[in-house]
Amino acid sequence: MKTATVKELKTELTDRSHQELLELCLRLSRFKKDNKELLTYLLFESTDEEEYILSIKREVDELFETINTASYYFIKKSVRKILRTIKKYIRYSNKKETEVELILFFCEKLKNLNPSIHTNTVLKNMYKRELGAIKKKIGSLHEDLQYDYTLELQKLLY
Repeated sequence: MKTATVKELKTELTDRSHQELLELCLRLSRFKKDNKELLTYLLFESTDEEEYILSIKREVDELFETINTASYYFIKKSVRKILRTIKKYIRYSNKKETEVELILFFCEKLKNLNPSIHTNTVLKNMYKRELGAIKKKIGSLHEDLQYDYTLELQKLLY
């Protein structure tokens, strides 16, 4: 089956009635958890971005507390999973401020992780890569936000 382009989908959706659109959305939400999560964000959480960020931070806190620190192998697997989860939530929001704030929070939690990430090359590189990406994202924000986030970034660099 050939997948339609976004333009084709948009034109087809404009021809549908309200009831048909509702049925399509509900059917779409049945098949994949990501679709349901995106719909939940768009319908309920997109109006209050601060609360959305706080809920993600609480979830990340819980995930960091459940990391098996028996070996670096398990730590790496858990940290990658946490980062994938954060990136998924960032994709839902599609706001640069949310992305910067969540990745800075992730880096802060990673830096304070015990045992130290600085003794493991993979974790250290992951930390540096995320800080580098955030540094680029901060440059595209409003000047006031740039200043605030740059201060937070400086704390993580030292």
